[in-house]
Amino acid sequence: MDTSAQRPVTPTRIWTPDELGGLDHGLSEEDLAMRASVREFLAEHARPHIGQWYVAGELPVRELARELGRLGVLGMHLEGHGCAGASATAYGLVCTEVEAVDSGLRSLVSVQGSLAMHAIHAYGSTEQQEQWLPGMARGELVGCFGLTEPDHGSDPGSMRTRARRDGGDWVLDGTKMWITNGSVADVAVVWAQTDEGVRGFVVPTDTAGFSAPLMTGKLSLRASVTSELVLDGVRLPAAAVLPGAEGLRGPLGCLTEARFGIVFGAMGAARDALETAISYAGTRHQFGRPIAGFQLTQAKLADLTADYVTGMLLARQLGRLKDAGLLRPQQVSLGKLTNARRALAVARECRSVLGANGISADYSPLRHAANLESVVTYEGTTEMHTLVVGQALTGQQAFR
Repeated sequence: MDTSAQRPVTPTRIWTPDELGGLDHGLSEEDLAMRASVREFLAEHARPHIGQWYVAGELPVRELARELGRLGVLGMHLEGHGCAGASATAYGLVCTEVEAVDSGLRSLVSVQGSLAMHAIHAYGSTEQQEQWLPGMARGELVGCFGLTEPDHGSDPGSMRTRARRDGGDWVLDGTKMWITNGSVADVAVVWAQTDEGVRGFVVPTDTAGFSAPLMTGKLSLRASVTSELVLDGVRLPAAAVLPGAEGLRGPLGCLTEARFGIVFGAMGAARDALETAISYAGTRHQFGRPIAGFQLTQAKLADLTADYVTGMLLARQLGRLKDAGLLRPQQVSLGKLTNARRALAVARECRSVLGANGISADYSPLRHAANLESVVTYEGTTEMHTLVVGQALTGQQAFR
């Protein structure tokens, strides 16, 4: 006799993507506490507004910077001068949470901490560090990083911005492009050609001859302040030079720091898109039941979760290497190449789960996908990181 119909039905446990990958295993209490505090802050101060900010093409950078400074997020992986000295893994987890809201918001955090602050921390004089870093860590001062130019992105060694000596001063002329935080920054770290090679300069943005017109018309990273930097006879004292950086080693070292945050951050965008798709599939009914119950939808969600978990495991491994002092730029390139590309594919497919509703600003996947088009481009394009990895594997340089 078949009694199966009489047996009680045991509810099926529903796992989150993080639980399915066991991604919290091995994290310290400090890591989890920092992640929780950032997640709580973002839920209150950013998530309710991000869709509106994106559509409007704006971001309240200074207000958010001050709040993030109170949390200890800005430059959190740096030591001293008001910085938290947190682990690389903790910083990566924060980048994951911030980019789960929006890549533009994570760009604010990355440019402030891993580019502008890191440049001053790693290559600046004691006076420069004391003047700028404490205020930047508190979010009271905003920084930007001027390397990319209108005609020179992947090849910074060909930059045209020039710094010439004039007595005891330096005079800078040139243009930088696609500069996050530029129009609201208090200080810009600007890289320029000199007779001695590429050098970095700490430029207060109220210096005569410096301007930062806002760039508009973007279809990606709309919730981010993106600017052009124009340097027209900007006169600086000799003390404005970053003494510890000569040649491209300085700016490239800063980019490696920023790329590490992207390895984690891109997976935050992927996670948010995936969680949105899972939630939507459970509530959207077609043909009399939730679309989550159809095999094709479940196949998508399973494949996307596998991609997300794999990306986070790679990020965590690179975090462990960085905390141990063993991480190399080639490994960061592998992580940036893999996770930025993977996150973009996840966000695009998540949009398909939402159907026509997926093009609405009420849902995040298409916004993440549009943002990730920039993420796969900045801090080194897919092509450049492919060649870095290729050179590491073969010993053959293929850039020129």
